[in-house]
Amino acid sequence: MKIHEYQAKALLKQYGVPVPNGGVAGSSQEAADQVRELGGKAAVKAQVHAGGRGKAGGVRVVDSPEEAQAFAAGLLGTRLVTHQTGPEGVPVDRVLVEEVVDIERELYASIIVEPSTRSPVIIASAAGGMDIEEVAAATPEKIVQVAIDPVIGFQPYMGRKAAYGLELPTALVRPAGSLFANLYKLFESLDCSMIEINPLVVTGDGRLLAADAKISFDDDALGRHPELQELRDIGQEDPLDVEASEADVNYIRLDGDVGCMVNGAGLAMATMDIIKYMGAQPANFLDVGGGASEEQVAKAFNILLADPKVKKVLINVFGGILRCDMLARGIIRAAKEKSVDLPIVVRMRGTNAEEGQQLLAESDMKVIIASNLKEAAEKVVAAG
Repeated sequence: MKIHEYQAKALLKQYGVPVPNGGVAGSSQEAADQVRELGGKAAVKAQVHAGGRGKAGGVRVVDSPEEAQAFAAGLLGTRLVTHQTGPEGVPVDRVLVEEVVDIERELYASIIVEPSTRSPVIIASAAGGMDIEEVAAATPEKIVQVAIDPVIGFQPYMGRKAAYGLELPTALVRPAGSLFANLYKLFESLDCSMIEINPLVVTGDGRLLAADAKISFDDDALGRHPELQELRDIGQEDPLDVEASEADVNYIRLDGDVGCMVNGAGLAMATMDIIKYMGAQPANFLDVGGGASEEQVAKAFNILLADPKVKKVLINVFGGILRCDMLARGIIRAAKEKSVDLPIVVRMRGTNAEEGQQLLAESDMKVIIASNLKEAAEKVVAAG
């Protein structure tokens, strides 16, 4: 789960990480009032779950409350399009109004979970700012990584190592070490999957400040943190993702035209791989899980069909707890609720596979039965 910058900075401040003074505004008048409180000059930043806001016109330094009001009025209620949002953009419902910071240097700091080490890793770089991705690709030696053993936890030398990687003056090494310690405390306490500060700035008067911040949380750990649910903004999420989470199925929209429906994450990955191998592109990752009900299957199939990019469908199921006949009934139920005029290739194996295939064959749907995954992929690529 992602949260907005203003929410992330509130958490950073709560855990002892210095952030600029400011507040969030939901109207142009509120933005003007906040700029007035900050002395007449401020940075106004669109609050969206996407990077690249500055290049997309979503951030401006204003020199008066009137300018802030005009800029906020032009942002609020619109959709901001950045390189991370796609052409549809995301809605702007709030702006963050902050003091203008005298920036001497821009740095980069983050903590993520690194799969290769199976541990949290601090990532730090003296080359922070908007083009950190280019820095990582062109000059990886400028990126410092410090792995944290989750059993031992954060140790002071780790903060110092990261601070030295930022090429800080001696006077800022200790404050930077404390900053990383506090970041890790937040990361561990709230089960974060990522904390990113870009840029972490050195100010003209020698302070470290988190000038921007992104925090995301492990969805599977949210049950331990009910207070974090209040921070979710579903207006920033793909409506189909929201619908899938409410139906308790795993769904990720992709760019292809072959809708995929499977039961099991490994099977889903294999299905998408073979679709790409055969020269087509999957439109989604959709795993209904091993114990889905008929109702969940129907909801999942409707979610798949709601994507206008889907032109054909591949259903690949290994029946176990989720019987093949139950899955077939769920699909037929969904087809009765919504007219389906797409070619559908089905490969079923396992419990009640023959019954499931028969139910689909006797339905009004355009069903093509395949005996194995390779055949299913070939048929779905050739269909439509």
